[in-house]
Amino acid sequence: MSHAVTYESRDGIAVITINRPDRLNAIGPEVEAGLAAAWMRLNDTPEDRVGILTAAGTRAFSSGRDRDAQSPPDYRSFTPNVGVALDKPLIAAVSGWCVGGALVLVAMCDLCVATRDARFTYPEPKMGFAGGMIASLAARIPHKVAMEIMLLGEVLEAQRAYDVGLVNRLAEPGQHLEEAMKLARRLADNAPLVMAMLKRFAAATVPASPVEQAGLAWRETERVFRSADYQEGVSSFRDKRDPRFSGR
Repeated sequence: MSHAVTYESRDGIAVITINRPDRLNAIGPEVEAGLAAAWMRLNDTPEDRVGILTAAGTRAFSSGRDRDAQSPPDYRSFTPNVGVALDKPLIAAVSGWCVGGALVLVAMCDLCVATRDARFTYPEPKMGFAGGMIASLAARIPHKVAMEIMLLGEVLEAQRAYDVGLVNRLAEPGQHLEEAMKLARRLADNAPLVMAMLKRFAAATVPASPVEQAGLAWRETERVFRSADYQEGVSSFRDKRDPRFSGR
């Protein structure tokens, strides 16, 4: 893990923190790589049954794209449940501003706890760019509310986010992680196989936007290109021999 994203195991709960409070937890290359690594670590750590995605400080869960980044972020690669498939429940714990692509991260989590002073906004149409992953929001909250968020770029207050189903629990300022931990402890006591099955069934039920579909395809092709079988195929072709595939 990089310093931009930290991973802490707490009695079966992984607390994954975007750790750039000096930049309002803006999403740059280090955060992108750190989040992708965190999802893979959560998958590969049997002791951790639940994940919490949060951020350092209380001013902002994330201000969205880092303005100093040289290229736009590719949310297909590091968005939870898209870039990396997660069978384990993931809870977003939000305080302060949640802007642009950070709203995508929250939308793709399974549950969300937000402080009463949290603010959600997607200003990209006002700025002239968008990656498109936000369109999946229309399958997760009422359609016209999602269109209001996406097209107008106005601020959604925490109470309304709760009322329309984007947020599961409201917490007092500074108490979002504690409230998320309460939910996580309850989830950690549940049957992992059942929760994983229900997550897969839910994912098959909720429509995916074109960019989300592209992310799912990207995930599968990247898995092939990172495999030992891919290296074996390349080596056997170069060596002019029959390949010996292992399924890994």
